[in-house]
Amino acid sequence: MGEWIEVLRNLSWANLMDIFLVAALFYAILRLIRGTQAVQLLRGVLLIAMSAMIASALLPFTALRWLIRNSIPALLVALPVIFQPEIRRALERLGRAGAFFNMSSQEALGGKVLHEIVKAVGSLAEHRYGALIVLEGNTGLQPYAETGVILDADVSQELLLTIFYPGTALHDGAVIVRGNKVLAAGCILPLSSNPSLYRSLGTRHRAAIGITEQSDALAVVVSEESGIISVAYNGRMIRHLDEKRLMRVLQTIYRRPLLPAIRA
Repeated sequence: MGEWIEVLRNLSWANLMDIFLVAALFYAILRLIRGTQAVQLLRGVLLIAMSAMIASALLPFTALRWLIRNSIPALLVALPVIFQPEIRRALERLGRAGAFFNMSSQEALGGKVLHEIVKAVGSLAEHRYGALIVLEGNTGLQPYAETGVILDADVSQELLLTIFYPGTALHDGAVIVRGNKVLAAGCILPLSSNPSLYRSLGTRHRAAIGITEQSDALAVVVSEESGIISVAYNGRMIRHLDEKRLMRVLQTIYRRPLLPAIRA
């Protein structure tokens, strides 16, 4: 007990800050991999490492001790390969510009565009026509746009209703909106691999979450089965929205002034 008291007495502000930074780093890593397959991988790596260290310390295994000591550099090289998806996601989030640098993309997405999208989504939900509309942010979505049909047309309620009308050639894919233009339709998006998602979520919802995990885009989804309106952003989803709540969410994210009331 006296040794611990002595250690605490010798702690300086620099030592406390050092401990805090290390703890914050581990917390950020654990938060990043929470709910992903990396958790099981990390448990497996730690279990093998601890078992090998205990065995080499308690048992007279000279060869095993030598192998563990020389395997550390190889393990440091293997870790980025094993946790490549999580590291990539972290770097992409770090590389996204903050709110000050996102002003250009937000200015391009005008209030009239949001109004047209919300009106179209409301009509699609009323008729239970499935839809997935992705609003491009600062991260370019050109590779995904090229999987569909390039339109480069003005955003309008009529255009979106036409695209997602059942039976049309493009209604199954996603629409990507860049600024005030519908960049492409019928696009294929990456599905989220998060195992903690509800099993009831269909392909559209998983694609909406997937694209927001890999970019700073926002995705609006209309369920074909229930007509429920959802919004995905930063890998998370808000469900059971109506037109008014959808407009409020979009105006909050894109910092738009309130527009005249929309029908419920």
